[in-house]
Amino acid sequence: MKLKIKKGDTVIVIAGNNKGAKGRVLMVYPTTMQVLVEGVNLRSKAVRPSPKHPNGGIVKMEAPVHFSNVQLVDKNGKPTRVTRVRTVSGDKTIVKRIAKTTQEEL
Repeated sequence: MKLKIKKGDTVIVIAGNNKGAKGRVLMVYPTTMQVLVEGVNLRSKAVRPSPKHPNGGIVKMEAPVHFSNVQLVDKNGKPTRVTRVRTVSGDKTIVKRIAKTTQEEL
């Protein structure tokens, strides 16, 4: 299944412990159908001392969220579903993502 969410999109969490949280998509994992959202689903991880973390300790990190628990945000800041429209011009096929609520391109 093709995911309609891409890296850099703004999404809102619609289910789970972080319901209502907005964030930017940092990474998309298409094989597991999960997305990594900035500031959402924070987990504690023990880190060994290294040049990046000289003292080591416990660090808060984002964990992936299943794509069914997030929804794209349109230009008005409201959650929306997405449809894809294909336009053929000459020998090129262009696929655009359209917001269902505003009918505008994302």
